[in-house]
Amino acid sequence: MTLKLVIGNKNYSSWSLRPWLALKAFDIPFEEATVSLGAADFKEQVRAHSPAGRVPVLLDGPAVVWESIAILEHLAERFPGKAVWPADPVARAHARSLATEMHGGFGALRSVAPMNLWRPIETRELPEAALKDVRALERRWSEARARFGQGDGQAGPFLYGAFSGADAMYAPVATRIRTYGIEVGPVALAYVDAIHAHSAFVEWKTLALAESEVLPEDEVDWPVVKRV
Repeated sequence: MTLKLVIGNKNYSSWSLRPWLALKAFDIPFEEATVSLGAADFKEQVRAHSPAGRVPVLLDGPAVVWESIAILEHLAERFPGKAVWPADPVARAHARSLATEMHGGFGALRSVAPMNLWRPIETRELPEAALKDVRALERRWSEARARFGQGDGQAGPFLYGAFSGADAMYAPVATRIRTYGIEVGPVALAYVDAIHAHSAFVEWKTLALAESEVLPEDEVDWPVVKRV
């Protein structure tokens, strides 16, 4: 039975990116349906699939899964051979903790630096609260890379060596680091580069840049819309 993922605009919808990236990265076939974030009846359209009225939503036969973390866990159970989480139990516990922290944290950074993939790379001054989030991100990424970057004996550029659900969760904030020219250290910078080089992310961004709908609330330069 084919999975179906309901998502928002690729240029702006950071939460939609997360499970889409995981599905692509782990080569899990799926169909997608897009609901415009700017649609006047957005919630009504999404509630046709999910009671939460938010994207993303994964439809797997009679199973309806919303919230990015829940979708990742569903994929891990549904496709146990796909290594959504690290095989090592210590690394897996760390990855799940880190992913959940992303789900509920770093709000100051996310609020002032929305995901916007077509904005040219331009430095933007951030308030202190957002900078604190950036430093916390650097600490988390550095710890994961130092402790688990060998990825069950195989080195890789992602948080736990090979790409995992944790990387799917942190990919959108990695785009913010680049888009807004946020200064980070070499470990974080290498990680941001690795996310942007992943073939699944490249595919998503290519599709995002082909979109035309503008959402003013996610354009920090509004009323100017800057596009690469």
